[in-house]
Amino acid sequence: MEYSVLGSTELSVSRLGFGAFKIGRNQKIKYEQGYELPDEATVAKLLNAILDLGINYIDTAPAYGVSEERIGRAISHRRDEFVLSTKVGERFENGTSHYEFDRKSVETSLRNSLANLRTDVLDIVLIHAPGDDVRVLTETPVVEVLQEHKAAGTIRAIGFSGKTTEAAQLALAWADVLMVEYHLNDTSHRSIIEQAGQRSIGVVVKKGLAAGRLSPEEAIPFVLNTPGVNSLVIGGLSLAHIEANARLVPGSASPSPLKG
Repeated sequence: MEYSVLGSTELSVSRLGFGAFKIGRNQKIKYEQGYELPDEATVAKLLNAILDLGINYIDTAPAYGVSEERIGRAISHRRDEFVLSTKVGERFENGTSHYEFDRKSVETSLRNSLANLRTDVLDIVLIHAPGDDVRVLTETPVVEVLQEHKAAGTIRAIGFSGKTTEAAQLALAWADVLMVEYHLNDTSHRSIIEQAGQRSIGVVVKKGLAAGRLSPEEAIPFVLNTPGVNSLVIGGLSLAHIEANARLVPGSASPSPLKG
């Protein structure tokens, strides 16, 4: 596995990261095909195998159902082996997303994540913003709260995961890490990626396979060969698929990938 340092954070992450959505939630999904949630034993086996592959970047969120709790139970004993990213601002309950960026809600979210993930420090915390992401950054205290927790040492790096290029542009002023959607069918954030690289801000790409609509053999090299991109987060429940996708990372051996 190849690794990259996220901007000026000193966090070295695998160029292929694991997105932990599917281990915790299967309602209101954007994937073309539905899936059953795996049981606890299957999740533990998968997460430990992912770490054994050298994939050390794990991305989760409170909005990913029981994902945080499952990560905490399965691999918290290997905490020094992976970089952990979670989010604030969105929670998913009773089939509906709720967005809350007031100080009390953000503080509660951070406390819950620390407890669920069974850790004393969150490596990366991103703002999980909806479509009105500019308003979130300009009219709520969420950035200030994250900055306070970073200063206090409970968070190592802070950042933004939103929708629009306008909000991502604003986040360049304070973020350590940006998570952006970027793939063959949507390169609208290319300029943001370039600017982030110039400012030593880490860049993680989400939805690089367009929610499973693009072939890994084309999509993964396209994303990871883009200057400024540090890591591409891909979800999945099949270890065989994850292993094959890992071999598509530039610099790795490249046999025929598995799709899914």
